[in-house]
Amino acid sequence: MAPEAGRFFAPLAWVGGGWARDVVLAVGNDGRWSSVRTSCLPSHRDGAQVLGGPVLPGLVDAHSHAFQRAIAGLAERSAEGEDDFWRWRDRMYAAALRITPQQLEAIAAHLYAELLAAGYTQVCEFHYLHNDTDGRTYADPSEVSQALVRAAQRAGMGLTLLPTLYMRSGFAARGLRDDQRRFASTPDSVLRIAEGVARTGLVTSGVALHSLRAVDEKALQEVASAARGRMPIHIHIAEQQLEVADCLERHGERPVEWLLRHAPVDAGWNLVHATQANRDELALARGQGAAIVICPSTEANLGDGVFDLPAWLGASGRWSVGSDSHVTRSWMEELRLLEYSQRFALRSRNVAARSALRESTAAALFEGALEGGTAAAGLPLGGLAAGQRADFSVVDRSSPTLLGVPDDHVLDAMVFSSPDARLSDVFVAGRRITFGDTATGFVKAMQELWTSQ
Repeated sequence: MAPEAGRFFAPLAWVGGGWARDVVLAVGNDGRWSSVRTSCLPSHRDGAQVLGGPVLPGLVDAHSHAFQRAIAGLAERSAEGEDDFWRWRDRMYAAALRITPQQLEAIAAHLYAELLAAGYTQVCEFHYLHNDTDGRTYADPSEVSQALVRAAQRAGMGLTLLPTLYMRSGFAARGLRDDQRRFASTPDSVLRIAEGVARTGLVTSGVALHSLRAVDEKALQEVASAARGRMPIHIHIAEQQLEVADCLERHGERPVEWLLRHAPVDAGWNLVHATQANRDELALARGQGAAIVICPSTEANLGDGVFDLPAWLGASGRWSVGSDSHVTRSWMEELRLLEYSQRFALRSRNVAARSALRESTAAALFEGALEGGTAAAGLPLGGLAAGQRADFSVVDRSSPTLLGVPDDHVLDAMVFSSPDARLSDVFVAGRRITFGDTATGFVKAMQELWTSQ
């Protein structure tokens, strides 16, 4: 057992899937919990720092495109004709082609501070802006990746960098469109970036495949083989109906079906979105141990569709939550929208609770996101338990949404009563986050990007 580096006392803490009282939490020198004890006597609390509100484990933001924070709120005006995901994508590309590494660092640092303030303590950065604005390789191919690493370090955020393979514009294409020139990469280039990231402190890496339409089978197999058993693998899959139709036309199989039959999918894989996956495909994915990454606010914003949560929870499938395009940076809003989308579609209530065989919908959602975050990040981030990283937030009990709420319903109110409850403190690896000024750099970068538009 690692020597203790600090001790905390929480009158109320989320331990083992529910609220526990009088909890003493000890942090080892490795930044992980060395012990978590509940129902402690007053004598056990001596020397512990008293935390001023209910304590929740930190959550993993399992899917992030940090540069898209620069267009949050700026893509909500209707264009002529039908407006859909593909129209939005064109607008997103306009930002992708403009942003410099310095601007990205400023935007990402501010974003990561926002995510921390909301209670996320690790972010999985699905990163494909590899080249300069003209599509040329930087002298250091990891230049943009290192900007993201510096941003996370400035903010104090844990980072799983996912350098992303992007080789073609569609299933039948031979290469990328000109407006995708910054994304160009090879299996070797993304694996080199993943291996080159200094896995120290709060930074680690995995690898991502942008989508089946963006990589061919040989390249997919090469990356998957190199990463297998060593790092998490992420892929966008079955997000849009057109993607499913194109895959059927090209391969005679639906995207999830094709992936599961042609790739070595196992517990290291994280399938992002899967909004168009059917129940047979989800059953196959569950059988191979894959996890799903659900991004409710982005999936709603882009008109992706509604993930079949009852089928996945009913099969005890692992899942995590991501903020993706960052139209919101709140896990409370993500979980609320995830449940409400099910209620809209099914005309029923407490869908997650009934599907997961739990009493509390908020508990079912929070525990699912917590468990799946470990798979997404490739790190022990499973909550307030010995051996897990000591990430947690302290809830401000004076938040208007929590006033008068009984202790046992605090999490329910946090998820299902808005505005979001405030957090008074956030800790990562046992250390309290001190928020510096990231807004000034963010505003400067935004002005550089958009004042001429």
